[in-house]
Amino acid sequence: MTVKLYAMTCGWISTDFDLLFAGAPGKVRIPVPAYLIDHPKGRVLFDSGLHPDVQTDAAGRVGAEMAKTFEVEFRPGEEISTRLETLDIAAGSIDYLVNSHLHWDHTGGNELIPNAKIIIQKKEWEAGHVPELIQQNVFLPADYNHGHQVQQIEGEYDLFGDGTVVTIPTYGHTPGHQSLKVKLASGDIILAADACYF
Repeated sequence: MTVKLYAMTCGWISTDFDLLFAGAPGKVRIPVPAYLIDHPKGRVLFDSGLHPDVQTDAAGRVGAEMAKTFEVEFRPGEEISTRLETLDIAAGSIDYLVNSHLHWDHTGGNELIPNAKIIIQKKEWEAGHVPELIQQNVFLPADYNHGHQVQQIEGEYDLFGDGTVVTIPTYGHTPGHQSLKVKLASGDIILAADACYF
């Protein structure tokens, strides 16, 4: 059985370095990644990047405060659907969309992945539907409420039951942040998402 992993960059975000590492001077430029796992039993996308509207009106899409805090570089052709097309993968052929968490730079492309079942930690999904927690966590429901089938999980979850694609709870950055372990022939890879910063 061959499991393949593809990394894609769906734009860049720049912000004060101090926001990620207390006391660090200057600015930092970080990629907006998404990952495709091609498994014999299905295709999995880990995060979906930014919404295309951010290309032309970031403040209108994510709010003035977020657009001020995070400078976005996101050009046509960097949308998740286009990145998948370069791999000859149709966005509609993705079976599972594992969102690490519900921030706008991880769920913005969910709308472009119409047929996938979303796999998300239960406490994250619940927080994404409580007005006070939406505001507190700076979630943007317009990015993740598109009528997808949603499977809420608690803790580790083995997506295919064979140990090759397993969610890892990495709570803290948000109430239900999760990372993903992918077992390849060359070894295990941990897709940490924002757990690598916070």
